[in-house]
Amino acid sequence: MNCQVFYHDHCFDGACSASLFTRFHRECIRTVDSFSYQGLVHKANGVVSEDEFTGDENAIVDFKYAPSPKLTWWFDHHQSAFLTPEYKAHFEAGQADGSQKMRQFFDPNYVSCTGFIAHIASTNFGFDIAPLKELIYWANIVDGAKYESAQSAVEMAEPAMKLTLVIESSPDETIIPKLIPLLTQLPLQQIVDMPFMQEALGPLMQQHLGAIDLIRDRATVEKSVLTFDITDQPTEGYSKFIPYYLHPEATYVVGLSKSSFRTKISVGTNPWTKLSPDHLVNLAAICERYGGGGHARVGAISFKPEQEAEARAAAAEVAAELKAAEVS
Repeated sequence: MNCQVFYHDHCFDGACSASLFTRFHRECIRTVDSFSYQGLVHKANGVVSEDEFTGDENAIVDFKYAPSPKLTWWFDHHQSAFLTPEYKAHFEAGQADGSQKMRQFFDPNYVSCTGFIAHIASTNFGFDIAPLKELIYWANIVDGAKYESAQSAVEMAEPAMKLTLVIESSPDETIIPKLIPLLTQLPLQQIVDMPFMQEALGPLMQQHLGAIDLIRDRATVEKSVLTFDITDQPTEGYSKFIPYYLHPEATYVVGLSKSSFRTKISVGTNPWTKLSPDHLVNLAAICERYGGGGHARVGAISFKPEQEAEARAAAAEVAAELKAAEVS
């Protein structure tokens, strides 16, 4: 018996969620013998196709809901967890009739999905989360952008930050499935010190420094909205805190980038802004209008790789809306 775990790919919280779910399932549920992992990314054409659910049990963590009878477990904390109103109605029906009440969970009030799974597993199933305090702490810091400063986020002194760099940016698709079981077995520094991690870190740190220089050259700030376009320099990821490191005066960031599978608009709020929360724009609500989503303070919109023109037009509209909000 196998459990296939789908997780938010190239995301620290996604990998931590998959790891914590695995340990919880292995210790408390014990209905399968093995686990396999498949990353999910936000694309312009949906969530998971039906034929991808190949496990005896199938779980999605830290990613949008899929209304499939093959989906056994689901945990998410994103405001934009449902692709359509019909998907949300399907989930709510399973909660109302009790058929999925103890297997599928959603709460957008949690900072990280890792923390959400930990809460559900400990309160509903008696899972001992005490050995996982370091992992839960850093999942909350990373996914909630609760760093002490932009410097601490970008200069990457902590082992969790080095892990985040590898998880978000490594082109090696074998690394995250290799990391997932380790995240709930070993201290984070011990994982970072492993030879395969050190081998991955060297070139990624060089790329990270290059991304700082590239965004420094491309970034412009107008009415507290920082924008940049690096679609001509394809990348699988970069630290979303670089813009605030370079321009702490910016309230919002609208960045255009391109990877092998999408053209992406990244929209963010400066975690260190001194503006009150009631003055800030709900970015998930904006992104949802373009088929994207996320959280109130950070979101994204995905287009197909060849849709650069459409993405550029949408990014300009989003930036204009945020500039208008700053003026008002």
